[in-house]
Amino acid sequence: MKPMLMSHAARKLTSLRRQAGAAIVEFALVALIFLTILIGIMEFGRWLFTLNAASEATRWGARLAVVCGSTDTQINSYVAVMLRSGNGSITTVRDPAACATADCLVTARLVGATFTPLIPFLGGSYAIPNFTTSLPREALGSAGSATDVCP
Repeated sequence: MKPMLMSHAARKLTSLRRQAGAAIVEFALVALIFLTILIGIMEFGRWLFTLNAASEATRWGARLAVVCGSTDTQINSYVAVMLRSGNGSITTVRDPAACATADCLVTARLVGATFTPLIPFLGGSYAIPNFTTSLPREALGSAGSATDVCP
């Protein structure tokens, strides 16, 4: 009777070894799919962050043009951090062109911005849509100097 128990134990051990190998393969397949989805979610989050930064850069550029009367070069130097240094540029349009009074409109537009994914097989850069922000010119009327509110 004892030899029969040994053969049963040996079969059980062999069966467990086969199942352990199957578990490793199953884990590898599930981990591959899970990591792919996780990295995709992170890349999608980066894309949304880039879109939000582009929108905020136009809002900030319009605000600088409205309050401080900054030129396009000055605005681009201020918002370069948001645009990741040179990724796109802000252009402003003042309506009417001589915008010294509070009766005009300043429009800031982001052009030429791109998004480059970190995942290599997505490849290349993708254009970000042009964001636009329009604000009316303001006269702050502060008692201090212009450096109080302008960078």
